[in-house]
Amino acid sequence: MAIKLSVPKESASGERRVALDPTVAAKFAQLGVTVQLEKGAGTNAHFPDDSYESATVVDTEAAYGQSDLMVRVAPPTVEEVNQLPEGSTVVSLFHAHRNPDVVKAMQERKILSFAMELIPRISRAQSMDVLSSQAAVVGYKGAIMGSDLSCRFFPMLTTAAGTIRPAKVIVIGAGVAGLQAIATAKRLGAMVEAYDVRSATKEQVESLGAKFLDLGVSAEGEGGYARELTAEEKKQQQDALGEYIAKADVLITTAAIPGRESPKLIPKDMVEGMKPGAVIVDLAAEGGGNCELSKPGKTSKHKGVVIHAPLNVPSQVPLHASEMYAKNLLNFLTPMIAEGGEFKPDWEDEVIAKSVLTRDGEIVHEATREALKGAQS
Repeated sequence: MAIKLSVPKESASGERRVALDPTVAAKFAQLGVTVQLEKGAGTNAHFPDDSYESATVVDTEAAYGQSDLMVRVAPPTVEEVNQLPEGSTVVSLFHAHRNPDVVKAMQERKILSFAMELIPRISRAQSMDVLSSQAAVVGYKGAIMGSDLSCRFFPMLTTAAGTIRPAKVIVIGAGVAGLQAIATAKRLGAMVEAYDVRSATKEQVESLGAKFLDLGVSAEGEGGYARELTAEEKKQQQDALGEYIAKADVLITTAAIPGRESPKLIPKDMVEGMKPGAVIVDLAAEGGGNCELSKPGKTSKHKGVVIHAPLNVPSQVPLHASEMYAKNLLNFLTPMIAEGGEFKPDWEDEVIAKSVLTRDGEIVHEATREALKGAQS
C-alpha cells in the first residue's frame, strides 16, 4: 500500500528551509508515494504552495495526523512528535545530543526515526550526505559575510586614485565548508591562505589557488576528521598560527566536530594581535565557536576586531540549501520505497541500519542511548 509522505512547515526558530522542493516532491510522487504538503511549508524558501503540482496541500492536523513518513530539516518538538501516528517514520536532522526530550518522545511513541547526520560517510552514501551539502552552503556564505563585514575590498583594484592591494583571507579548516570558503574568497579576488591539521588537505587547498600553511602539526583521524591534538601540539599550533593571523584582514574558521564542542583555536590574545578592522567569521559557532570571544548568534567587537558568529547559516540561502537537502533525502529514501509506493527498508543495508536513531520503542544509536542513560542516572 502506498505511503503518505508529509512535508511540514518547519517550526524551529529562524529555519527557512523546507525538506522537499517541488522538483523532488514530483520524483517521490513518481515512485508511487502520496505526497502531502502542509500549507505554506515552502514559502520561506520561495516555493509557493501552487508550485508543488504533484502534492496535496493540507492543514497542520492532517500533515501530522495522516503521516506515514515525515521528512523535515530541523527536528520536531515533543508536541509535534505526539501528533504523529504511533509507529510512523520521521527523517530529519536530529542533533540528538541537543534534543534528548525529542528522542525520548519518539521512543515512547515507537517512532522509526532516521537521523540524516548519522549516514555513514562512505563513497556509496556521498549523494545522501547532508553534512557535506549544507557545509558547502556554510562555506560559501562565510566568505560572503567576511567580505560584507570587512572594511577592505577583497580584490585588487587599480583606480585613478591609486592601486589597492587585495585583502588577505585566512581559512582555518579545509573540510567541505573550508574549501568552499577558500574557493569563494578566491573568486572574490582575495589572497587566500588556509590551514588544517590534516596534511592530506594540502593538495586540495592548493588546487583552489590558495597557499597551505604548514605549521608542522599533523593530526589525521578516523572518518576524515582530525583527531584531538595533544596539549603540546595545541601550543605549537597556536604559536605558529598567531604570526599569520596577525596579518589577516579576514579570518574564517570552520573547525567543527559533529556532536561535540568546537575546538578553541583563537584565544583572546590572538584576537588582540589582529589588525584594527579585521574580521573573524566563526562558522563553528553551532558548537560554541573556534574563537574564545565568539558569542554564538551574535556579532561583537573586541579592540577593533569584528567577531561574527552566525548560527544556522544554510537557512540564509534557503532555496538552494533546500534543493540540495531534498536531493540528499531522495537518494537516501529511494532504495527503501518498493513498487507501488510501499515503504520497505532493507535492514541489512549498512547505510540504512547505521542511520537509525529510534526503532520499535528502542534508542538504536548507541552514543545517544548512553548519553540519555547518563543524563537519567
